[in-house]
Amino acid sequence: MSEVDHLDLDGRLLNLLLAVYEEGSVTAAAQRLGVTQSAVSHGLERLRGIVGDALFVKAGRGIRPTERARALAAQARELLDGLQRFVAPDHFDPAQLHGTVTLAANDLQCHLLLPALLRRLRAQAPGLTLRVIPSRVPSLELLRDEQCQLVISPRPPDSTDVLQKRLFADRYQVFYDADQRTAPADLAAYQAAEHVSVLYEDRRTLDIDQWLAAQGVARRIVVTVPGFSGIAPFVRGSALLATLPSLLGIELLRGLATCALPLDAPEMPMYMLWHRRHQDDPVQRWLRGELEAVAAQVLAGVPALSG
Repeated sequence: MSEVDHLDLDGRLLNLLLAVYEEGSVTAAAQRLGVTQSAVSHGLERLRGIVGDALFVKAGRGIRPTERARALAAQARELLDGLQRFVAPDHFDPAQLHGTVTLAANDLQCHLLLPALLRRLRAQAPGLTLRVIPSRVPSLELLRDEQCQLVISPRPPDSTDVLQKRLFADRYQVFYDADQRTAPADLAAYQAAEHVSVLYEDRRTLDIDQWLAAQGVARRIVVTVPGFSGIAPFVRGSALLATLPSLLGIELLRGLATCALPLDAPEMPMYMLWHRRHQDDPVQRWLRGELEAVAAQVLAGVPALSG
């Protein structure tokens, strides 16, 4: 086999490698890159020749990366970040931006913050597109694998490579349908009622549910849904209670009555998370600043919330 010069590598090949690695599909990578499947396949063959590895192998109907591909994907991200910094202008102008920024958020965060964020971004950077992916129970791999630029999460990261900034803190309230029942008068009435809550796909319950259980507060949860957007249809027209962040009342649970929890509960903080590699990136700094501004603007009129 003839020797291959490392200078045969270029940014497009590295970007292609990342696209196939992150999408797990040649077809999806081609759509993401805006090229044909044959162009992606040809690029993969070039890469295989350069690195001397299969990179991706068939697994059922899809493909899986080899261990060598996993290692190279991490290096490719660093190299592409370096190339981006190499051509970055000294003066950052959002109006010159073109492309997509991706945020991971749940349905509360999406409804509360992201429409206003899009309006701010589009006003300054009309060539920018916002993509929102579900965060569910956020994994730091979302940021490490470059699946998104920012994650919005109630949990600060337990890691040195992912950074955080608190956006605000919410309080928990009890939501109910006032046409069907009255607010629970005390803790005994609260415990005697039937409840609806969220159970994420990985069997993770809400923090408030875990906290209540730790306090010995036994409840009968008769239905669980995979996200906040599924709560309202079960509460409306029933005697069910839902113990959730108060900010859901602005949009997703609008029109339902609320009352305070019958015991003092901890607040629910909200953070934005990003990877350390993007700490000094001017686009990222701008994006984080815009999200902070949106959080302050949206929550300015909401009583009893702290930043």
